[in-house]
Amino acid sequence: MGEGGFGGLRVRFDCKVKLEFHGARVSSDGGLLAYRELDEVLGLTAMADKYLKDSRLGSNVQHKVVPLLRQSVFGRLAGYEDVNDAERLRVDPVVRRVVGGRATDREAASTSEMGRFETDMLTQPGNLDAVMELSGRWIDRANARAEQKKIVLDMDSSESPVYGQQEGSAYNGYFGCDCYHPLFCFNQFGDLERALLRNGNVHSAEDWRSVLEPVVARYRGRSLEMFFRADAAFANPHVYTFLEKERIGYAIRIPANEVLEREIADLLVRPVGRPSAKPKVLYAECTYRAESWDRFRRVVAKVEWHQEELFPRVGFIVTNLMWYPAERVVNFYNQRGTAEQWIKEGKYAVKWTRLSCHDFRDNQVRLQLFALAYNLANFLRRLALPAGVEHWSLTTLREKLVKIGAKVVKHARYVVFQLAEVAIPRRLFATILRRISRLSPVPV
Repeated sequence: MGEGGFGGLRVRFDCKVKLEFHGARVSSDGGLLAYRELDEVLGLTAMADKYLKDSRLGSNVQHKVVPLLRQSVFGRLAGYEDVNDAERLRVDPVVRRVVGGRATDREAASTSEMGRFETDMLTQPGNLDAVMELSGRWIDRANARAEQKKIVLDMDSSESPVYGQQEGSAYNGYFGCDCYHPLFCFNQFGDLERALLRNGNVHSAEDWRSVLEPVVARYRGRSLEMFFRADAAFANPHVYTFLEKERIGYAIRIPANEVLEREIADLLVRPVGRPSAKPKVLYAECTYRAESWDRFRRVVAKVEWHQEELFPRVGFIVTNLMWYPAERVVNFYNQRGTAEQWIKEGKYAVKWTRLSCHDFRDNQVRLQLFALAYNLANFLRRLALPAGVEHWSLTTLREKLVKIGAKVVKHARYVVFQLAEVAIPRRLFATILRRISRLSPVPV
């Protein structure tokens, strides 16, 4: 009941104002109900019952695997990134309805039970592999609601600052801090196809195959065009060979060298005349073979001359998109920058850098749970938001949609959640629910 039994609090600025707290009857996360509806329509968390194994043998099991996974994912979606928050969330009326099962009539899982679920059950080898695969299975469910003709994969790494002497953490000279160095693979819709936590001092492209290969294997055999983009850290002949073998079109930036600069020497001479305020952009291409390559490959160059700069800005991209003109290859590669934006959304909206466990394996599980929360948030944005708000960031969605105040009123037949109508009016919320309902599979 919160602090309702202790009487109201008073404030000095207005003697008519009285503050009461009703923890079990009021929630600050009413918008989670919309995400839970999307989860139900797509059947996302329910599939955990098939892939995650419950190793608990005791007879006093309070919550099953699926409700525990829901509490982990939806809690992170609402901004509660630590299991310590379960002590308050276990009595939250919205969280209890979202979690389902025993929590509907009683309480959700406690802090200790959530800790055992994440650090004992999910860290077992079979379950860890399964939870890493769940993101891809969720994406397949989302993509099945709309016919896809092509998939564009973007791979990039980032830093996750650590909070002490954590296993696997190390100083990274590029980021200038002690951190982990996770690797991410997104598709063009912003969905996180796969994530892998790595030691802090590894190269940006380390373990690229263990991230990219399972994603490609999932799409193999489908009638899809596949493309891949990455920065110069992934300029590796083994990456080129793998993509060519899988018939995936790629555009990967490569470092400049004297051989490539000789090929475009005529473009590196400053144009005659007064430079214009608008940068002058030139394109070129050549066939090039480095010593470590097994064949010649197409390389596209972009040269930019700016008004107040003495030397041009030069970039080289290796590609197998033979039917793309040079300018189109560069424009295609430049769209890779959206992956950096999605990483920032994961950091600030879902807070997936909150990897505060000591054991590396525990933090690997936490990263996968954050990935699931991120994907669920992104699914609602790209599948259910109407025109006018479809470009809202995940941070905006959390602050305006998730964080809707809700008061619970129980009747004999219904449980009514009275939602605040400040940031999200009733009409917009109803439109979101209607668009979610259209995602239901048509019955045969």
